[in-house]
Amino acid sequence: MMKDFMKKIKDNSWFDKLKKGTQEPRNKPYRRSHVPFRLNVLFFIIFTLFVALIARLGYLQIVDGETMEAKVKSSSTITVQESSPRGMIYDATGKALVKNQANQAITFTRGSQMTSTDLLKLTKKLNELIDVPADDSLTARDKKDFWLADADHLAEATKRLSSAEKQLDNSKQYAATVEKVTDEEINFDEEQLKMATIFKRMNSAYELNTVYIKNSGVTDRELAVVAENASELPGVSTGVDWTREYLAADSMKSILGSVTTEKQGLPADDIDAYLAKGYSRNDRVGQSYLEKQYEDVLQGTKTQYEVKLDNEGNVSSQKEIFAGEKGSNLKLSIDAEFQNKVDEILKRNFQALVDNGKAKYSPGAYAVAMNPQTGEVLALAGFSHEESSGEITENALGTITNAFTPGSVVKAGTLAAGWKTGVISGNQVLIDEPIQLQGSAEKSSVFNRSGQIALNAVKALELSSNTYMIKVALKMLGLEYTPNMGLPGLDEEAKAYDELRTSFKEFGLGTTTGIDLPNESAGISRSVDFMKKFNKDNDGEWYTSGNFTDLAFGQFDTYTPIQLAQYASTVANGGKRIQPHIVSGIYGNDENGNLGEQKKKIETTVKNEVTISPENMAILREGFHQVVHGTDGYTTAKPLAGAKMDLSAKTGTAETIAEGHPDITTVNSNIVAYGPTDNPEIAISVVLPNLTDEKDHMNLTIAKEITDAYYDMYLAK
Repeated sequence: MMKDFMKKIKDNSWFDKLKKGTQEPRNKPYRRSHVPFRLNVLFFIIFTLFVALIARLGYLQIVDGETMEAKVKSSSTITVQESSPRGMIYDATGKALVKNQANQAITFTRGSQMTSTDLLKLTKKLNELIDVPADDSLTARDKKDFWLADADHLAEATKRLSSAEKQLDNSKQYAATVEKVTDEEINFDEEQLKMATIFKRMNSAYELNTVYIKNSGVTDRELAVVAENASELPGVSTGVDWTREYLAADSMKSILGSVTTEKQGLPADDIDAYLAKGYSRNDRVGQSYLEKQYEDVLQGTKTQYEVKLDNEGNVSSQKEIFAGEKGSNLKLSIDAEFQNKVDEILKRNFQALVDNGKAKYSPGAYAVAMNPQTGEVLALAGFSHEESSGEITENALGTITNAFTPGSVVKAGTLAAGWKTGVISGNQVLIDEPIQLQGSAEKSSVFNRSGQIALNAVKALELSSNTYMIKVALKMLGLEYTPNMGLPGLDEEAKAYDELRTSFKEFGLGTTTGIDLPNESAGISRSVDFMKKFNKDNDGEWYTSGNFTDLAFGQFDTYTPIQLAQYASTVANGGKRIQPHIVSGIYGNDENGNLGEQKKKIETTVKNEVTISPENMAILREGFHQVVHGTDGYTTAKPLAGAKMDLSAKTGTAETIAEGHPDITTVNSNIVAYGPTDNPEIAISVVLPNLTDEKDHMNLTIAKEITDAYYDMYLAK
């Protein structure tokens, strides 16, 4: 191209034509043009640039060629990350419940172009240097992948493919090749199994991602020999790993949750969200309960390494450039010692019910304790029971996931609904008497099966009058009780259902409490639309208008033990529904990696306030106090008067059907309580579902023992 250009420059005829094309016509006055001069300058500049370019290219190619080629083939430098230890979890006293056990480790960072053949070569070398026990979880596919990493084996297996299989794309063809590997070919001896384990772990690494080849039982000799042979082990290095160590009792372990393994990595359901936050696919993350709930806090800042890749894409060197930082720590509101006492109390008393047959059909027993002023959870205890077994197993999480019919403990919510709708006022007197509604069985209070007794609201709570609450419910429907009266249909009851349940929710019943644990249940509240549809679908009257009066004294909806504890707390503190929380604060690390300074305090959160007057709230609190301290023969929680602190309470008994036994009637024996009454520090709920009877009042025994244990630990000093 340059030669052609030079030839045209020298060609006079071409140059003359160019000049002629720029001259003025002869019939006009002659005026010299500047165009030919400018073109000459332009052509000269272009010519000069071409010459300079050709000269530079020649220099680079001939003189500096080897240097440039070396630069192209030289190593590149990238930054990779490795997870740091998670934060620890401590109880309210600063006792470690979850720690990290540090382990020496041998790691592998996969290069950008490493093939299975490269990995096989590296595997054989490593197997000569370190002892990696064979992994019991090796699958047939793992063994086949290792066998096929040998080029000769791969060629042999490929020959077994059909013509159609050979036309498949790479991934499908490899899958077909795997199927051609026989069981005899992967019948490995112990040494081959060890190598297959190393290969599997390295092969699991994504490009430029670090995995652990060996992270337990690594000896000093193995660390030294890996370091000595680093030049022959691309991507292999030494480091430190950690394992989660749970030191708490069983009930606390379930609340604390767990962490995924490196093999499990990020949970499939949340993988996109984690990747968007900068996690790697094989990162260990919280997979349940507190470990999951506080993942962002517990996960540490990743360590960063400067990794150099050679011209083959293999890791040639690795240097730490940022040490990373251990995750922040959690301090709980639960004192492990008090939690253990509550566990022991609940377990011992429930086991007695199992042993004497009264808990034959019971699915379990549950107890919750919380601070009614702050929402701090003090204990979560639970045990499950199988009908055919005499043993019970720990199930503290049942306190937030399992819901049961509560019985009369909910009656404060019914009174509040009556006040809010204006159908009763203050400490109003109503007549307790057996209630006979059209089409339903007679309903009455335990203390009055036949007569008429005038009761005010406080006395109705003390004696747990079902009739008082039924009459409040009837008034909410715009009705006054008369024997054998009929009730309106479900459509007409919808508004009253909504009003009553709204009142319950203000106390925490029928809505999630907001506790800082995942998977909390809201219990079961069957809407009017659901009941109507169920009746229609089943061609019957399974749900009737009488269910509304059942709801008024706790015989219809179901609630969890944590909801009942929040309900008790709301009464205890004068009407504020406080969000329960297990974590009291987030803390940094001291110089030794242990509990450091507080970084964030979990503040008290008021979800709502009960919309009744202070005077009416005082009536509820007086009623709860009289449940314990009343002098009537039917005062429902009189045994609690002997507790070590002044208690207020509300008992509840609900008739239920034993699961799987539609002909067997059982009872849910429940109680909520708080104390000391004037300045409550603890509110509790105890739930004992599906007992054959409650004549020994084990709910009262458990409540008294729990509050006495609290008194001994914190108030008697």
